[in-house]
Amino acid sequence: MALPPNHLPHTPFKPDQAPERAARSFYKAMSRRRSVRMFSDRSVSAETIEWIIRAAGSAPSGANKQPWRFVAVSDPALKRKIREGAEQEEREFYGRIAPPEWLADLAPFGTDENKDFLEVAPWLIVVFKMMRTDEGGQVYYVNESVGIAVGMLLAAAHHAGLATLTHTPSPMKFLGEILGRPEHERPFLLIPIGYASDDCVVPDIRRKPLDEILVVRA
Repeated sequence: MALPPNHLPHTPFKPDQAPERAARSFYKAMSRRRSVRMFSDRSVSAETIEWIIRAAGSAPSGANKQPWRFVAVSDPALKRKIREGAEQEEREFYGRIAPPEWLADLAPFGTDENKDFLEVAPWLIVVFKMMRTDEGGQVYYVNESVGIAVGMLLAAAHHAGLATLTHTPSPMKFLGEILGRPEHERPFLLIPIGYASDDCVVPDIRRKPLDEILVVRA
């Protein structure tokens, strides 16, 4: 059968084990991923970051517009500016904006306005969502597309043995200003990435069991 215009034959990925075992293996690896706030300053190569971003950039997107941009920051001066901007917004959040219920939900995690990890982690990846293409064209399903790409980024970092945190100081407009990004790029997420510190601890949390997140209609 002739291929439709602008199409290629699909080459599926074939794991070297049965689907059930491959899926279980992936789950076991990913179930050990945790959000980390205690980073080591141990260096991570630029090549590692590039491969992680390539993985994120392989995500599906609305009409293949790929409405994302990843700004990787290792410069200490820029990291300091980002920390200062984030802490300014977080002081406002914790001191005035967040309602009591929200603060109560955050209490078990021990978070506050101090974000020293933004300088300790060797890299910060600032994810921007693009509200139009660089040429001014339309984009579609922006939040959904960028969200999928971020998920793949986190999985790729974990696969490389690195720790991450999804940080969302709000509002995040300061990130675009510090990094000199154009108006059509809107900050979506700030991700410190590196190795967890040797003394790293994480909150003792539990994931919902399968019967609470899966509904099967066979």
